[in-house]
Amino acid sequence: MLSCWLRGFSQIFLQSNAPFGLLCLAAIGAGAPSLLPGALLGASAGPLLARLLRAEPADIDAGFYGYNAVLLGLLLPCHFAWSPALALLILAASLASVALQRLLLRLARARRGLPPYTLAFILLGWALPPLGELLQLAPATPATAAALAGAQPDLLGASLRAFGQVMFLDAPLAGALLWFGLLLGSPRVACWALFGAVVALPVALLAGLPPAPLYSGLLGMNSALAALALAQRQPAPCWPALGSALALLLQLGFAAAGLPALTAPFVLACLLLIASERLLRPLPLRAAV
Repeated sequence: MLSCWLRGFSQIFLQSNAPFGLLCLAAIGAGAPSLLPGALLGASAGPLLARLLRAEPADIDAGFYGYNAVLLGLLLPCHFAWSPALALLILAASLASVALQRLLLRLARARRGLPPYTLAFILLGWALPPLGELLQLAPATPATAAALAGAQPDLLGASLRAFGQVMFLDAPLAGALLWFGLLLGSPRVACWALFGAVVALPVALLAGLPPAPLYSGLLGMNSALAALALAQRQPAPCWPALGSALALLLQLGFAAAGLPALTAPFVLACLLLIASERLLRPLPLRAAV
């Protein structure tokens, strides 16, 4: 059960690895200890609710029903102060993520469907903050603006923050722990993920974007995830390079439209490239779900 619980954390970075899940916990503790309760609540509720809904045991053990709930447990306390109502909202979000993930996994395995990645988290992450406001939950203490303003113009720090921002962590140490975990699992994949995080900064600077979100790691987050995901699926270097570029363009589009991106640019970039690859040749990329 403990391994299943930890793999729910590791699947945030597409890893089915309990030790990496432990590093994710350490990163949260180092970067934002106040977010730990929500993450732990989501990590515990997701697999338990999946068992109650009779989801596939292998999927539960792999952590497929934990990572969306963990991300929601991290996201909601960024918006709302802790209260019994917030805890209930996280539990409800975990249940909704399990039901949605179960449907998405079934669709993904039918007729060579596309992998769901963090789609359940994205859809619920867009819907639940407005619901919390409707329920009149007390807002969290605003810390994001201060964190962005305090981000220093440092390429290494910004690149490491990109990994931490996947879990709403601003500390470079948190990002370093996460990248180190990826490095232990697969040096090649870790290097591609770092490429995705690094390449976002010079491109954004050339585009004349304001420096605060750049050095906070927010812009490199999705391009790092896209490079990581596609490097795991396909050995050809063109795929992770294209994925990181497309995710970056999509993230810029979300920013220009004033929409919360979350991990949507990463998911859209990967799904577009995987679908395009399948149209170009009959053999699909290796399945990840």
